[in-house]
Amino acid sequence: MSNKPIYFPGLNGLRAIAALAVVISHTTMALNDFNLDSTIFGALEDGRPKGINLASYGVSIFFVLSGFLITYLLLAEKKVQEIDIKKFYVRRLLRIWPLYYLYFIIALLVLYYLGQELKLNTLLLYIFFAANVPYIIDTKLLFLDHYWSLGVEEQFYLFWPWLVKKINKYLIPVILILIILLFGAKVFFHLFFPNSIIEKAIHITRFHAMLLGALGAILFMNGNKLFLKIMDNKIVQFLCWGVIVLLAINKFHVASLINQEIVCVVALALIIGQIKVKNRVVNLEKNIFDYLGKISYGIYVIHPLIIFFLSFLFVKIEIYTPLNYFLVYVSVIGLTIFIADISYRYFEKYFMNLKKKFVVVESSPTRNTE
Repeated sequence: MSNKPIYFPGLNGLRAIAALAVVISHTTMALNDFNLDSTIFGALEDGRPKGINLASYGVSIFFVLSGFLITYLLLAEKKVQEIDIKKFYVRRLLRIWPLYYLYFIIALLVLYYLGQELKLNTLLLYIFFAANVPYIIDTKLLFLDHYWSLGVEEQFYLFWPWLVKKINKYLIPVILILIILLFGAKVFFHLFFPNSIIEKAIHITRFHAMLLGALGAILFMNGNKLFLKIMDNKIVQFLCWGVIVLLAINKFHVASLINQEIVCVVALALIIGQIKVKNRVVNLEKNIFDYLGKISYGIYVIHPLIIFFLSFLFVKIEIYTPLNYFLVYVSVIGLTIFIADISYRYFEKYFMNLKKKFVVVESSPTRNTE
């Protein structure tokens, strides 16, 4: 086992950006519940709030980060010994499952109190990490629809560590083939079967986002000069941060067919830029970013109920001023961070400490020990 934990600077900052993007987007979509105008930043052609895509882009960043980090750690383990699949899944279980099921139970209790119908077949999909299925077929549960991305990740990791373990020198070609096939299928169904369930399924269950992160991890670990030259230079980093700014103000759009893929490439470039340090345009290796990235899983999981309870409170108070928009965003973000911090300190960390018993290659998700 390596004595020095693997740590990549700045990546908690990207986690923080992705998590806050999701929270801000979902808050915007819920402004009507606060008796405010959810289209204050504009509306799409179908009438939905213009900020709706920000959450999806945030998840794409999460996917690329996940594919990069977990693949890098698997490859680092492979250099030390044969990949221990059992330990990999135990680590995954201890990090994801406790908060996943705790929030799931709380959400179900709230839904039951509200008199919502809870169908067993839908519940089973959430229980067994297939929340992307009800999301695709539009039978999702209130407060739990964001669980689709967690389902996608867990499904991806059902097969990915096995491929990394079994495939050696041909791993890059396999990844490239899978990315081409998945993106090709997306293009095919978009052109010939637009708005079909299959097109929606490929768009939502975008394994190629995690595969892109995995490809980046391999090229980075191998020190591929062309890859690093393209990703780690001032011009590319400036352009990528420009895309992030456009995303934040709801002005990013190239073509609906490739928007997500562009954001995935941007995320990968920013990962490399933060790690390599020299050419990064924005330094995310700051305490605030490190802190928010550290609790980002909690931020992502719990925020829908925070939005719901605060909307109930705001409506009850019935005080409406132009400042209400500001107060809503500050209240949602602030309370979400507060509860996520409590969750991390007093619940998640217990299981994360247990997880250390099953580590082969030491890694640290944060530069700080607390």
